[in-house]
Amino acid sequence: MQSFTHSIAVFTTAVFILLLPAGCTRLGPDFTGIANPPIPGKWKNNHAAHDESIIRWWRTFHDPTLNTLVKKVYGRNLDIRSAGLRIAQARAMLGISQGFALPQKQTLSGKAETTQSGLKDFNSVGVNFDMGWELDLWGKYGRSIEAARAALYASVASYDNIMVSVIAEVARNYISYRTAQERLIYARRNVNIQKRVVTMTEVQFNSGNVSELDMQQARSQLYSTRAAIAAIKLDQVKAADALALLLGMDVSDVMEILNRDGTEPEDAAFLTRRQGAIQLSSSTVNRFEANLVPVPSLDPEFAIDADLITRRPDIKVAEYTVHANSAKLGASMADLYPSFSLFGNIGYNNTNKAGAWLTGAEPLAVVIGPSFSWNIFNYGRIKNRIRLQDAVFEESLVNYNKTVLAAVAEVENALNGYVLTLQQQRQNKKALLATMRAFNLSAIQYNEGLVSYQRLLTTVEKLTLVQDRFATIKGGAALYAVALYKALGGGWQINRGRSYLSRKTAQRMRERTDWGDLLDEDMTRIPRGFYDHE
Repeated sequence: MQSFTHSIAVFTTAVFILLLPAGCTRLGPDFTGIANPPIPGKWKNNHAAHDESIIRWWRTFHDPTLNTLVKKVYGRNLDIRSAGLRIAQARAMLGISQGFALPQKQTLSGKAETTQSGLKDFNSVGVNFDMGWELDLWGKYGRSIEAARAALYASVASYDNIMVSVIAEVARNYISYRTAQERLIYARRNVNIQKRVVTMTEVQFNSGNVSELDMQQARSQLYSTRAAIAAIKLDQVKAADALALLLGMDVSDVMEILNRDGTEPEDAAFLTRRQGAIQLSSSTVNRFEANLVPVPSLDPEFAIDADLITRRPDIKVAEYTVHANSAKLGASMADLYPSFSLFGNIGYNNTNKAGAWLTGAEPLAVVIGPSFSWNIFNYGRIKNRIRLQDAVFEESLVNYNKTVLAAVAEVENALNGYVLTLQQQRQNKKALLATMRAFNLSAIQYNEGLVSYQRLLTTVEKLTLVQDRFATIKGGAALYAVALYKALGGGWQINRGRSYLSRKTAQRMRERTDWGDLLDEDMTRIPRGFYDHE
């Protein structure tokens, strides 16, 4: 029996020594990137990824207030701060995975007990140190580290994606606020016009020149426009509240920023009298425009860079997810093969009668040797876990392609929306000029008795609608520009070289927990060439 046990030990040691050089073997596929993403062939790589107009696209609006809001949002937005903490979590998870590559079991244990046997008591004392190290012959732990590192990269890309979305939301709500502000100016001007028309019809009614119907229709038009002002104000309030939430500020502080630059145009200067009738003082829309909606410097013939699409943060998240699932597939395959370990124990154990001193006669016991284990009867469960992970890996590839296609659709929709809205804006500007001219003519002709009062009311109503549409379309063009820059993934680059954790947050975490140097400002800065690390 002793000879058989010795033979087994020798055989196990020999197998262990033979397999030790294979420690660099990694099962499963090696991830080398995703080839041929579904991007239209008409989009070429023209290296516009480093174009300043894409990186800091909000500056193309030439609006100091917008620049201020974007500058403030980086350190204040709660979603960005949460994303930074998820990077810290991913770094800790990577540290856990890296720890498994070292001896997995390192335990110091001790005991002190009393045992009664018959009429005698015995005291036992023991101190033991146990160590076990499963060697990574098949790459299980190496693949797990690879998966954790890919998850860390995905958390950074997710942080970038939130940056893109938050900056775009700031710009979108700011444009919505300015659009509502411009609509209010036009609505108030039209209230002034309609008040003059109501006064005129009341005089005409009291003189018996028009019916009560004409007077009541004029009043109805005035009241409707006043009611629209309340709805526009609500849009403005919602936009300001959304900005306050995005910036993590009180809305009163946001309003101070919004109202800091510039003043609204005067309304009264746009009305005068000609031939006894109220008139708009200018027939050119350029003088009539409030010019509060920011206008982007974006060429409608903008050339799409394919590299911008593949570097979109959400697509990078999908790519790193594929990488992580690829590594997990390899890690799961390692369970098909035997695992080899080194184990050891060193300890001191002593038993004496109760009340006796420890003699120290018991020597230190040392045990060391190799071991192996093999789940030879669990292949059904193991293989199905591998199959499960393979299906997860394949699904992540499908999701990657879906993410790319969704990005392509976003770019196409935003670019076409911008181009077509500019065309709509140009035609609406002509319509506004014509409507202003029509109002002036109808006012004079009504005053001279050449057209009916209904004709005058129609031109007044038309003027109100066209002016409101004019401001709305201007805002729509600016919003499509924002959507295009967001679809191209612009904006995330500004966080490079900056810490993803605020100093106050890092300090609170240090006071609670030993983070080592992981929370040092240098350690929490995202490298400028982060996506070029592989």
